[in-house]
Amino acid sequence: MRLGWPLRWGVRDEQGKLLLSKGHVVESEYQLDQLLERGAFVDVEEVRASAAEDALVEAEKVKAPPNLFDLWNKAAEQLRSLLHNPLANPAFVQQLDAFADQVVNLLDCNIDIGIYRAVRQDNNHHFYYGYTHALHTVVLCVLLARRLQWPAPRMMSLVKAALTMNLTILELQGQMAAQDVPVKESQRNEIRAHPEKTVALLTALGITDADWLTAVVQHHEHLDGTGYPSGRQDLSELSVALHVVDVLTAKISPRAVRESLSPQEAVRQLYREDKGGQISTAIIKEFGIYPPGDYVKLASGEMGVVVQRTTNAKAPIVAAITDTQGHPIAKTVRRDTGLPEFAILATVTDKTMLKRLPPERLYGFSMVPTVHAQA
Repeated sequence: MRLGWPLRWGVRDEQGKLLLSKGHVVESEYQLDQLLERGAFVDVEEVRASAAEDALVEAEKVKAPPNLFDLWNKAAEQLRSLLHNPLANPAFVQQLDAFADQVVNLLDCNIDIGIYRAVRQDNNHHFYYGYTHALHTVVLCVLLARRLQWPAPRMMSLVKAALTMNLTILELQGQMAAQDVPVKESQRNEIRAHPEKTVALLTALGITDADWLTAVVQHHEHLDGTGYPSGRQDLSELSVALHVVDVLTAKISPRAVRESLSPQEAVRQLYREDKGGQISTAIIKEFGIYPPGDYVKLASGEMGVVVQRTTNAKAPIVAAITDTQGHPIAKTVRRDTGLPEFAILATVTDKTMLKRLPPERLYGFSMVPTVHAQA
């Protein structure tokens, strides 16, 4: 059962009494929760008949292209497959180049959706953390590089560094994200060793791009010399950029042992740590004060999810998901928060209403031009 979607079969109670007929639309979280608490059952013959109808329709129709969220989900799977055992893949370098181009193409379809996915991570599986973190970091890399007007080859070096910076600890990252205890000493040792190990592996795979390799080996170094593995201060610009976006993305990502920081707090910390430098300033201007995926309350009383940035970092477009009294509504309505009556008053910390909210409800389905990976 999905909010706003017609039921595909009748819903009955435990005694078989019909509660909701086929085609009924469940329009609120409250109604759905009440129904599930009461007990919801379906007749097996109705399910079989529905499945048979689906099979017939599927056989007759031309399959629709996947929406952009489907393509992003598949990208995470593709990255996991690509990075799993690179030494066993003689075409690794070429496939990674093509994958990096594919991700940038996805962003070009709708970069606000890329930001949305990085911010709205409530339902992500922790064991995928290493791969989703890499993709989310790429989003900020592209935003940053374009804000600073870097040439395309330089941007792509940063993108590929983001995809591979944790190549030797991807599984460990998933384990650490899922564990409910602090980082163990053995894990900490692996983390401190991974920049040099990763560069050694990338070199063995045939990577010769000096900007890419330098960014990877230095992405945990600090300009004050307190980073690792070498404690150096003469860092490349790409290394500083990768470090900043890596840290920001990690801070807004939830772990089993801690909640994620709000985008606002993460950005404040970034700005303090970078002392208002060029990199942090560029990211903040592109990311916005209320980035896509943020959950906010409006002056109208409505609550909604930010879906699109505007030229005003404080006034994005919001998809309202409640009425003015805070009650769920069946259809989202877009609000321009640059208008006083819809101005953002605050962020919302209770995200219960977002748990079963499909992103397609906010962005729609008809949004995907044909996306090709460049060879």
